[in-house]
Amino acid sequence: MLRVVVLGAAAGGGVPQWNCGCPVCRAARSKHPELQSTQSSIAISADGEHWFLINASPDLRQQLTATPQLHPRAGKLRHSPVSGVILTNGEIDAVAGLLSMREGSPFTIYAHRKVLAILGDNSIFNVLNEKNVKRQPIEIDRAFEPALPDGSPSGLEILPFAVAGKGAWYLEGKTHPAGNDGAGDTLGLRIGDKATGKYFYFLAACADVTDDLKSRLAGAPLIFFDGTVWRDDELIVADLGTKTGQGMGHIAMSGDSGAIEALSGLNIGRKVFLHINNSNPALLHDSAERKQAERAGWQIPADGTEITL
Repeated sequence: MLRVVVLGAAAGGGVPQWNCGCPVCRAARSKHPELQSTQSSIAISADGEHWFLINASPDLRQQLTATPQLHPRAGKLRHSPVSGVILTNGEIDAVAGLLSMREGSPFTIYAHRKVLAILGDNSIFNVLNEKNVKRQPIEIDRAFEPALPDGSPSGLEILPFAVAGKGAWYLEGKTHPAGNDGAGDTLGLRIGDKATGKYFYFLAACADVTDDLKSRLAGAPLIFFDGTVWRDDELIVADLGTKTGQGMGHIAMSGDSGAIEALSGLNIGRKVFLHINNSNPALLHDSAERKQAERAGWQIPADGTEITL
């Protein structure tokens, strides 16, 4: 049985963002606390006992505390059900939570060599002693089975694949620690249960829905997909920033080339947006944008949502 828990559904900064007074953040602080959301991450398990995180958000300590499935086993002084972390990019909101996992429990970090190079280039990640925390490179279009801390198989099969996107924003204009050529900075994942054959797709960042991506996602029972902005110029129009969604490596939800339209007609069973920015009006339950997304079959999850396949 494949189990998924949404640890956080928001984009970088969360909802509310600490310094933001936009309509969504104001509502989340006052009349609608149910809008509050931590930064994007999910946890997956094939047995309900051992779990793997997909990305480690800056809010990870809070997420672990809020998720009973990830609590230490009763009677154990030091224990965690978290067996590993699979990184899909090197952005702050995907890797900063690793620093909250420095307390000596063994687990493995799985990431493309370009993302591992970013970790290796920043000495702060040395607090994760490699005697306990292994760093395992993964390759595009080559499936792997993450292992449990004792080396036994997890029962999961992960297939990483390249999607349109950008490298970490803090590396813009700088030489990438692994070189500036080639894919690997932005990955999608096909996540499957080897025993049952059930599977789903996870794409926290995606700048374009290509024909190749459509063919991958067609007929999938479940997808988690980049929902950062409703419209490409959202931050500019709201006077919250100077970059477009595309400029940040994210496709918009709406529009002729947006995710809702691009992924329609693919016979996808369940479609879930995540990595949703605080500027996105689709977060508001009574907004026209939310209603449009829901009419198209999309769900905007709350933190703690669990899905079983």
